[in-house]
Amino acid sequence: MKKRKIPMRRCIGCMEHFPKKDLCRIVKTKENEIFFDSTGKKNGRGTYICKSIDCLNKAIKSKALSRALETEIPEEVLEAIKEEIVKNE
Repeated sequence: MKKRKIPMRRCIGCMEHFPKKDLCRIVKTKENEIFFDSTGKKNGRGTYICKSIDCLNKAIKSKALSRALETEIPEEVLEAIKEEIVKNE
């Protein structure tokens, strides 16, 4: 039997590759809504980040998150994303 390929994604905080299911996804929709995607299947431009608050802080400080989503991210949205990552940690 053929071995299945595991989809790999890169964390924008630490730039390490991990299996897709081990990362958190953040999505920007066409209506410019930014939110945490727990299912990993929502429509829109998505980016992946480790389930670690350190990686999120690194991505925010280096503006990697804003670049990946191609928009400035409001402070209240960042706080909501931080809460979700702390929940999933």
